[in-house]
Amino acid sequence: MSNNSILEKLDGLRGRFDEVSTLITDPNVIADQQRYVRLTKEYKDLEDLMNAREKYAHLLENLEESKDILLNESDPEMKEMAREEVATCEAQIPELEEQIKLMLVPKDPEDGKNAILEIRAGTGGDEAALFAGDLFRMYSKYCETKGWTFEVSSASEGAVGGFKEIVISVTGADVYGVLKYESGVHRVQRVPATETQGRVHTSAATVAVLPEAEPFDVEIHEGEIKWDTFRSSGAGGQNVNKVESGVRLRYNWKNPNTDEVEEILIECTETRDQPKNKERALARLRTYIYDHEHQKYVDDIANRRKSLVSSGDRSAKIRTYNYPQGRITDHRINYTIYNLSAFMDGDIQDCIDHLIVAENAERLKETEM
Repeated sequence: MSNNSILEKLDGLRGRFDEVSTLITDPNVIADQQRYVRLTKEYKDLEDLMNAREKYAHLLENLEESKDILLNESDPEMKEMAREEVATCEAQIPELEEQIKLMLVPKDPEDGKNAILEIRAGTGGDEAALFAGDLFRMYSKYCETKGWTFEVSSASEGAVGGFKEIVISVTGADVYGVLKYESGVHRVQRVPATETQGRVHTSAATVAVLPEAEPFDVEIHEGEIKWDTFRSSGAGGQNVNKVESGVRLRYNWKNPNTDEVEEILIECTETRDQPKNKERALARLRTYIYDHEHQKYVDDIANRRKSLVSSGDRSAKIRTYNYPQGRITDHRINYTIYNLSAFMDGDIQDCIDHLIVAENAERLKETEM
């Protein structure tokens, strides 16, 4: 793509940017929350592109002016300054071009959503539950560094610690777009605390990251939901034994992709406030239905891409945590590092960055086909 074609492409979007800028101030649009949310996200993406366009045009202009000085200026000091400016522009322009090309690739509309993070112990018995607990701690610390809100919706503890399963709501900027790379089977190799002969065991836990659905994303007939309440066994002190704050919902849902009807069962004991637990159980119900209704979309992405990066395949082995060697290996991109202790303390951004780069390369290839 030439310099002129990049500018032409960006200039072609300016009309839409001006249009969206006007629409998001229209009271009728603001009253339509679904449309307003969609337009504000589009405005932010277009604003970033317009800012990149101005920076790109400025670099091209500086480059031409500096080259002109080199050709026509006799002052040695001016020529040296122009030479430095040419080198700077020629280094920055290709980098900015790649950024703009990537920005022009249609984004996954789910990336800006909050997420539901589910961790379940797999093969390995008690050791798998302990590992699920380690993953929970890893993600909670990572979310702290990102400034995200991290709340447990429900949990089932293991016999010797950790979790058989735990469900967490994560709220913040672009949560799903980052955490989606964690979906899949995580495998651990280490000597369990109960192992008397020092043998290394292999266990696993499954992580599923789902985009949290907005109320307008799916249609739910709330009158058909069956509610039960119960005394929560989770955190909550003495109050937990006196108030039935836990909620359980049952909902019969027909899968539009298969026409099969299934009963969805969701429990929430996150707070001592029963109305809040009901609200969060409803949010999980919306997310479950949204995730299953959009499975065909996820499968289409997976079929187009060779790697498992964000393909949604939750049965694929994505990462191994080898404690004897202090090693983490992400099998999707052949990424290996030897800082397992820091990684388990939430220092996982470098791995996620490599996964993002790999997926971005795939997305650019799709546009070039």
